[in-house]
Amino acid sequence: MSRIGRKPIELPAGVTVLPEQSAVVVKGPKGTLRVAIPEGISVEKQEGRLVTLRHNDNQSALHGLVRSLMSNAVRGVTQGFEKHLDIVGIGYRSEVKGQTVVFTLGYSHPIEFPIPEGLSVSVEKLTHLVVRGTDKQKVGQAAAEIRGLRPPDPYKNKGIRYAGERLKKKVGKAAAAASGTPK
Repeated sequence: MSRIGRKPIELPAGVTVLPEQSAVVVKGPKGTLRVAIPEGISVEKQEGRLVTLRHNDNQSALHGLVRSLMSNAVRGVTQGFEKHLDIVGIGYRSEVKGQTVVFTLGYSHPIEFPIPEGLSVSVEKLTHLVVRGTDKQKVGQAAAEIRGLRPPDPYKNKGIRYAGERLKKKVGKAAAAASGTPK
């Protein structure tokens, strides 16, 4: 069994944790995050560390989940999170206009993607995007939605992909026929 819920969370300088009725508010230099705490789980501050406690063994799965969410909140308000995306394809590009990102992805029209509140999107070299924010879930969701605008094509690998993502390129019909593969 995993023991993630028992690991204490180190609190860096400048981070304050305020417990509420069914949530914990984490404040830091980059912003404020609110983490919901389910019934049966409590968060305590001990010697400059955060410790999550469960009241009975029925909440063992939630225990580790709450600890991970609290750890992500502490990291988010101190360092922040970011996802890097690359745009691959001839004529594919993006640019930021106000609170929207405008994509040219080979469709007959440009695609406008509104930047969610609390996040920032920067475009470097027209084909490299960086999504930044304090909330790990929002950053990941926005990056997934941007990738979903034009997922990588399995035959030519054109589209939007995460930086460092490895794709398997499929062989087309002509290449398969030339190699003598039976139909």
